[in-house]
Parts: sequence; C-alpha cells; structure tokens
Amino acid sequence: MNAPASLARTQRSLGDPSRRFPLFPALVEGCPATSTAELQYPLALEYDTARLPADFFRRDPYPGLWRWGELLPPLAPGLSMGEGGTPLVAAPRLADWVGLEKEVYIKDESRNPTGSHKDRLNLCTVSAAVHSGAPGVTVASSGNHGAAAAAYAARVGLPCVLFITEGTEPHLVRMVSAYGAAVVPLPRPLRRVLMRELVERAGFHPVSSITPTHTGHPFGPEGYKTIAYELYRQLGDRLPAAVFVPTAYAELLYGVWLGFKELTRLGGVGPAPQLFACEPAAGAPLRAALAAGRPVVQVDEAPTAAYSIVVGANSYRGVLAVRESEGDAVAVSDAEMADAQTALGREGLWAEFSGAAGLAGLRQAAAGGWRFDGPVVCLMTSTGFKDQGLPMPQLPPVAPTWEAVRQTLRDVYQLEV
Repeated sequence: MNAPASLARTQRSLGDPSRRFPLFPALVEGCPATSTAELQYPLALEYDTARLPADFFRRDPYPGLWRWGELLPPLAPGLSMGEGGTPLVAAPRLADWVGLEKEVYIKDESRNPTGSHKDRLNLCTVSAAVHSGAPGVTVASSGNHGAAAAAYAARVGLPCVLFITEGTEPHLVRMVSAYGAAVVPLPRPLRRVLMRELVERAGFHPVSSITPTHTGHPFGPEGYKTIAYELYRQLGDRLPAAVFVPTAYAELLYGVWLGFKELTRLGGVGPAPQLFACEPAAGAPLRAALAAGRPVVQVDEAPTAAYSIVVGANSYRGVLAVRESEGDAVAVSDAEMADAQTALGREGLWAEFSGAAGLAGLRQAAAGGWRFDGPVVCLMTSTGFKDQGLPMPQLPPVAPTWEAVRQTLRDVYQLEV
C-alpha cells in the first residue's frame, strides 16, 4: 500500500525554535542560522497537524511505518520493507530480576528487516536521498546503521558507500556487501572526514552525521517516533511510566521522545514517560553533559564490547530528551550488560550486547531507588547475531555414550534426566 501523504512542512532549528527552513534540502550540517564552529544545532520537522486524522493514534501497530505517514517525512514509494510493528514482550521474570513490582516489557527491535532499530531511521533518511535526487547514499558506521543504510539504498537502486573502521569483523562486511555497498575501511577518526569529502565532491547524501558536533540527519529521528505510537497501542492505549533506551548519539532516544510529545500534545493522552539513556560506562558523554550542565561534551572512550553504542561525544538532542522527560542518563558497565544479555536470553530473547543496555540500565536504576507508577519498557535494539569479538562459551567435553551425556547434564547443567 502507498503511505498516507506526509504533513511535514518545514525544518525547525533546535538552537532557536523560531528559525524555520524549507523541508528540502535536508539540513544535514545543522542549523545555518544558529550553529557556531563550537556547536552545531540539529533540526527537527514541523507538520501541518491541523490536518491530522482524528483516529491517527488509534491505528493498529502492524509492520510498515508507512501507516503513520502523515507524521513522517515524505517516504519514497516502495521503499518500506515491513519495518516497525515489532513485538512488545511481557517479561514478569525480568521484573523480578531487576527488583521492580511493576509490569516490565521488552520492545524487540531485532525483528526489523536488517535486525535492528536502524531500519526505522533509514526508511526516512534514504527517502530524503531519493526525494533530493542524490546520486547515492553514504554512511560512517561499523554496525547496525551501516547495514540498514546499505539495505535501504539497495532497495531503491542507489549506490551506498560505507565507511567502516579498520578491523571490522567479517560478518558485518559480508552483510553489507550482500546489499551491494562499496565498503571503505579507514581509521575511525578519518571515517567522517572522508565521508564529508564524498558528500561535497560527488553529492552523495549522508545518512549519518558529518558535522564536528553530532547533528545527525533531521529526518532520521522521525522514524523512531513510531516506537512511541506502537507502545501506546500495544499497552492497551496506555503510556508507559518509563522507557530505557540503549544510547550512543541519542537519535533513538530523541525520536522516541518526539513521539511521546506528539501523543500527549495531539492525542490528548498522558502523562508522558520518563526517558532513561543507557550508555556504556566506557564513554557515557550524555551523562557527563547533563552533570556539567552543558549541551555537548567530549570524553575519552575505553575498550568495551558494546561497540555499537560507545561514542566520545554526546548530541544536543539527547540532552533535550532527558531534561524534557525528567529522566536520567545511566552509565552501565560491560559486566552489567553481559548479565542483562544473559537474562534476556533466559526469556527467549537474543540481544546484541549493546542492545541489552536498556535492561541493564533499568536494573541499575531500580537498585538506585528509582520507582515508577506504571509499566516500564526496555528497548532491545538489535539481534545478538550482530555481536563482534565476544568469546565462545566453553562447552564441556562429552564422550559419545548415554552415561556420559547424562553425567554432563547433571554435573554441568544441574539437569536430572
């Protein structure tokens, strides 16, 4: 089916909300009126909400983001691959595990076409490339963002140039190569620099940030709003009390917050939930920015298995989402994420290490005294098949006899048969 017509009309500066710009071209270098050399302000979209259908927020949360088309940027025809409509899994045993007496749910974004939440973003950003007449798409990513960008570019027949970090493991390279992406391995600090050269010299459309301070693509978080719409319907026309979000540059965090603001402002439901950014303790720039009362800070990164979400600088959008929702930023250790990944597995949910940060953050927050008056949702952002470099579990040697198998089950797994 075709998407309902977009009601998007302008881009609005987050540095000065009174500053508005035409919908196209997408201002991927931040607000030209309010940005400085030290801080580039991202943009958001504004919509002609007076024309929004009265039943918009009562639509069924099935796969296909096109069903929310009025509050999305213009989508390229035929681009959707059934992203969105992901399951909301009730997890009462995880509520016990984190130490809460409230409903706990996992929003399983691993069910998207390329196995992560990034498909929602790239539906919107690659659509922008199509509507802009760009000759191709480019992205700097060694993880989920790159895979999704390559897939959606392939879907519309655009070339995709993917700048990855040297040493990226083969399984991701195989995945993006299957989509036909041109893969360029570089030292991590040079990826964005040379991607910008491709944008300026060849006109390729960037779907990840090219600015010194992270602005991201103004259309990207719009796709993430649909998570909030789906949660409202999946919880029986209720809003959660809190949402815990694995966070790098906070595009997901901010997009989800936009969706909840629209639900309260346009749908008349509320109160909006508190949002919790769950960052690797190996970086955690958003937590540092909030503590310092600054829009953006730089931090040193340390080694971590949460490669998908460790960054050295926060984005301004994350600061807005946490402050406006009266939430918090939580720094979770690798040990906490490993425990959360194991706990999710025991519920039948196989999360990427980084994708388990939301549950790890909830457990830490509950231990620190946070309590919530209503259901709590953890976003599980990606499948465990995306993990890189984690050690193989040690398996016991077993002789090929029934008695040896039985003894192993008893001694190693405490299973009597």
